[in-house]
Amino acid sequence: MSSKKSRGAGDDSEDLTRPPPLQAILLADSFTFKFRPITLERPKVLLPLVNMPMIEYTLTWLETAGVEDVFVFCCSHAHQVKEYLDKAGWTGKTAAGSMSVSAVESHDAISAGDALRVMYDRGVIHGDFVLISGDTISNMSLKEALQEHKDRRKKDPLAVMTMIIKHSKPDILTNETRLGNDEIAMAINPETKELHYYEDRLDSSRSYVTIDKDILSSNPSLVLHNDMEVCFYTL
Repeated sequence: MSSKKSRGAGDDSEDLTRPPPLQAILLADSFTFKFRPITLERPKVLLPLVNMPMIEYTLTWLETAGVEDVFVFCCSHAHQVKEYLDKAGWTGKTAAGSMSVSAVESHDAISAGDALRVMYDRGVIHGDFVLISGDTISNMSLKEALQEHKDRRKKDPLAVMTMIIKHSKPDILTNETRLGNDEIAMAINPETKELHYYEDRLDSSRSYVTIDKDILSSNPSLVLHNDMEVCFYTL
């Protein structure tokens, strides 16, 4: 009994100095209709890629990247997602060195912002976390992105989010991205890498964007992109 108490006391002291675990919010709903009618019966994250559901690639990458807690945010077809997590052995991993995965179900959220508000109200996020879509396939170093996020936040306390983006190559025949003909417009300061303008351009027929003159006057150099795709965020 005494040895257990001494270890417990040691664990408590370690917990006081140990940084909060790296957490992730995985969106199991894309909040779009791009893949209908397929997604009327099956969520996008469970669609197969090389005979494996896409969410499996995302969870595996998060685990290898050192994420300790993952909250899978489910809306549409939540029962299918939760059933898969159980059958695949992801739910409730608690062994040392493994990643804990739990499902959070909500039928009121219609956007990623709504999902974040639900998670905030539940009080389960305790530090830096990754916001990622459940259909993300990646092998990049998450450690480098997190360190850059922390370094930027030290310089500017208002820098609360780092967005990871990549070039989106259009189809050579249709000039459409892999997500259809919708475009995302971004204006980025090439020196600071700060995002000053973001618009999900649902109307692909429009050939212009409207940027506030204050943004232009305070940033002598801005690069406008419509060839980028958001991968995930660190917050």
